[in-house]
Amino acid sequence: MNNSDESLINAVSKNLDKFFKMHSTHAPESGLHERFMSEIEKILIQKTLDYSDNIQTKASNILGINRNTLRKKIQKLEI
Repeated sequence: MNNSDESLINAVSKNLDKFFKMHSTHAPESGLHERFMSEIEKILIQKTLDYSDNIQTKASNILGINRNTLRKKIQKLEI
C-alpha cells in the first residue's frame, strides 16, 4: 500500500468516526453498507470523470474497470 492509499483510508476512517458520533444517541438506519457503497461509487466515478476531462476510456483505466462497465454504472447511478 502506498501513501496515497493510506491517506484515502485515513480520510474514510475519520469521516466514518464523525458519522457514528452524529448517531451516538441512536443507531443509523438499516442498510448502511448498501447506502455507503452506492454513494461512494457515485462520487468516485464522478470525480474520476472530472479528473479525466470526461474521457471515459481514461476514467475506466484509472478505475480499473471496463469502459462498457463504466458506461453502465454512469447510467445506473445517473451521473
